[in-house]
Amino acid sequence: MTSILSDLAEEIEKISSYTVFGRVTAVLGMMVEIGGIERALAIGDRVHLNNKRGGKVTCEIVGFKDGRVLAMPFSGLDGIGVGSEAEIENADYRAYPTDSWLGRVINAMGQPIDEKGVLLGGTKGYPVRGTPPPAHTRSRIGPKVDVGVRAINTFLTVCEGQRMGIFSGSGVGKSILMSMIARFSSSEVNVIGLVGERGREVREFIQDYLGDEGLSKSVVIAATSDESPLMRRQAAYMTLAVAEAFRDSGKQVMCMMDSITRFAMAQREIGLASGEPPASKGYTPMVFSELPKLLERAGPGPEGTGSITGLFTVLVEGDDHNEPISDSVRGIIDGHIVLDRNIADKGRYPAIDILKSVSRMMPDCNTDDENRIVSKARSLLASYEEMADMIRLGAYRKGSDPKIDEAIVYYSSLEEFLSQDKNEKIKIEEGYQKLTEILHIDTPPDNEPSQINTTSTDEEIVEDYNENVS
Repeated sequence: MTSILSDLAEEIEKISSYTVFGRVTAVLGMMVEIGGIERALAIGDRVHLNNKRGGKVTCEIVGFKDGRVLAMPFSGLDGIGVGSEAEIENADYRAYPTDSWLGRVINAMGQPIDEKGVLLGGTKGYPVRGTPPPAHTRSRIGPKVDVGVRAINTFLTVCEGQRMGIFSGSGVGKSILMSMIARFSSSEVNVIGLVGERGREVREFIQDYLGDEGLSKSVVIAATSDESPLMRRQAAYMTLAVAEAFRDSGKQVMCMMDSITRFAMAQREIGLASGEPPASKGYTPMVFSELPKLLERAGPGPEGTGSITGLFTVLVEGDDHNEPISDSVRGIIDGHIVLDRNIADKGRYPAIDILKSVSRMMPDCNTDDENRIVSKARSLLASYEEMADMIRLGAYRKGSDPKIDEAIVYYSSLEEFLSQDKNEKIKIEEGYQKLTEILHIDTPPDNEPSQINTTSTDEEIVEDYNENVS
């Protein structure tokens, strides 16, 4: 009760006893200049413009120039002209998530868009543009998270509080992979941000991919590609604010965002419109300073709270995995999952390129036996891919290299192992058990290390294979 009264008193103190007004002095594209109130505003503040049709347009302050305030609207500027009244919004914008938000779809402003009625708010507000917890107060990375996807569980294990990137070109299966994790993950709550998504795909993602099972433990924040850059950027901030609220209530949160690239594009549009000079591929310097501020909000929470496990998709432009946003994000997060178009073209889903993907937390969260199993499988896949072109052309002579011969024997089984239907849930233990069976590794008695080197069974298989070929 004391906490509720304290939160309420804090909100009351923010209410001003007077209102400050200014006037629009110029409108250029999506940028509005406002005069008369420049000393009363700061970057990130909001104003409401009264249009000639009796409505209001909410804007955010993005810069100052020649004694004028530069503001960008969250919606269209119809009805706004020189002389339009500008009213300062006094409140610090916050979100008030509660457990009643689970199963709901909201927009970037925290308003319901799912036609399920009023969205009830809690008593504690979370700044939409919050800051990451201080590094020295954060907990350590937690135990494994079972995401229900065999390839990730075994080769790219994710831990509580880890941040992973899903790097992919368009149409390679990011949305389906995200929906599988949302439905099958062992996390208590999903917070899913759809930033700059195609309008027709939002409902498709929620109904077909996520389904009732996934939605029941999720909050979806959606801002479509036709909305203003401020709304698209705001959707990313709102996603983390909602995740922080559930984290502070002690829950293990899976925060998924599709995509970080569209967040960066929205920030680029804002920066260029406000006069910021372009840098790498047109992205402004502010883009690269905002990325770590956003991504660092995910991760382990302060002691005594839960954690936010982050999965952030990166839409790789032109399938170039070294373009500026991919490079920057890869240096911030704790691992990356690469979806390859060539693998998808062959019909294997999820199209994860195991050899180009890595989980930085994985070696420490696995047992020695699990690490040996994964290392063995990776070695076989790498050996095959090294000679893949020659094998397909028939230029490789069987028996030339026993290691390659062994890789050829196991390759089809490993490819089948990496394939999974979107409605199939596979527990993390089942993945390791299946991989052990494929590689013909004997499970050791308790407290005894296993021998992961090629066993007599493996040798017999390779010999039989070579004899049949000859």
